Amino acid sequence: MSQPWRGIFVIVVTPFTSGYELDEESLRKEVRYCIEAGAHGLVGPANASEFPTLSDDERRRWIEIVVAEAGGQIPVIAATTSGHWLPALELSRHAQRVGADGIMAMPPHVLHPDAEGCYAYYKALSDGLEIPIFVQNYIGPVGTPMSPQLLARMCRELKHVDYLKEETLPEPRQISATIAAAGDACKGVFGGQGGIYMLDEYRRGACGNMPASQATEVHVAIWEKLEQGDEAGARQLFNRLLPLINFERMHGVAAYKEVLYRRGIFATRLSRAPGKYLDDLDRVELDAILADVEPLFTIS
Repeated sequence: MSQPWRGIFVIVVTPFTSGYELDEESLRKEVRYCIEAGAHGLVGPANASEFPTLSDDERRRWIEIVVAEAGGQIPVIAATTSGHWLPALELSRHAQRVGADGIMAMPPHVLHPDAEGCYAYYKALSDGLEIPIFVQNYIGPVGTPMSPQLLARMCRELKHVDYLKEETLPEPRQISATIAAAGDACKGVFGGQGGIYMLDEYRRGACGNMPASQATEVHVAIWEKLEQGDEAGARQLFNRLLPLINFERMHGVAAYKEVLYRRGIFATRLSRAPGKYLDDLDRVELDAILADVEPLFTIS
């Protein structure tokens, strides 16, 4: 890795067959779409990938498929959050063995350790790996919010903690505070939350964002305009995408999958996450939103 990572590192959504099994062919198709759409990196299986609903064997297989399909064209960051550092390290080592370029993890998402427990968790990962680590700072109840000072300490003291993904609120201010605390010890802070704060994050020094994959080429186009100094053009594109982002924030994975299904990337819209579905009137609203957004979808 000659230069620090920047750009849109999309969260790869997990497709399921009609029998709720991992749909390997749709997963491969999604990876190909993301790469063609200009994604700068791939991440998962993370929150938008329904990782809590996957077995450890499925998570390992998921990572193997995504790494193999990406074929080194762009970085793959394996999400390895677990309930303790032992299974997290085992999954991370598997990802490293099969060719993942880095790993991303939240602190244990059930036990929610204190600050020293979070530090010990990431120290175990750093001591056991040879690839970069993204610390994911995510809101509750799934996440365990960590202070900018703790994040900066881990960047300074733990060899492989190189990047952060900031998703606590107010996210843009948290990015500013963490960058100020960590300085050069951190190679980059990525934003999240579906890209809704991307413009403000960029102004504050974020090096990228990690939205879900359903509108990859639009997120990439916004990012590229920011990199070119065209904030007005970026905001114009963002404002067209914003109704879809708002819809996704309300419906989560059900919205991601509906769009991927309509785009012919997924064979089904099924989710294992309980309560995640769209009703008929939700789809009417999505029809209206997509009438304005679909012209921005350049990959068929």
